[in-house]
Amino acid sequence: MQRTFVTPPALASAALAELKQWLGVTTPADDAPLAALLGTALETCEAFTGQMPIAASCEEILPLSRDWQALATRPVQAVTALYGVPASGARFALPAEAYALELEADGGARVRVFAPVAAERIAVRFTAGLAPAWDGLPDGLRHGVMRLAAHQHRARDGAEAAPLPPAAVAALWRPWRRMRLA
Repeated sequence: MQRTFVTPPALASAALAELKQWLGVTTPADDAPLAALLGTALETCEAFTGQMPIAASCEEILPLSRDWQALATRPVQAVTALYGVPASGARFALPAEAYALELEADGGARVRVFAPVAAERIAVRFTAGLAPAWDGLPDGLRHGVMRLAAHQHRARDGAEAAPLPPAAVAALWRPWRRMRLA
């Protein structure tokens, strides 16, 4: 999968204020690094749960195929456009009669192109995310993101910083975890 953000998830100032309160930070000097930690914690949350926490507009590039292909990002709220991507030249919008889309009940989305088009790949634009904004995140996910960002902030100079979320964070996220068998 080659996913890019067309419009990245908006991290509300409420998230930063919540983290600063959790850490007892009162000055704005650490705002940028704390915001970066929140962003990283959201990415870790997505990697752990298999679901994008906050809604964003995304694009995935897939090979052109007549077979059904699943988007890797979940939960997909809406597919907004499909483009043909030729080896050289500009991308072009695929006509609606050239492809089929399916939004699945579990948040997945599948696409297939059944009409011949002059492209090697397709670009699928879509909106995905569990909640439209920070305040809409379920409490367990939001609290886990907060705890992970705080943990990484406190352990920034020591050997405590680990690539996996701490057990307390994993316990908060586990009910939201979606795994796929390959």
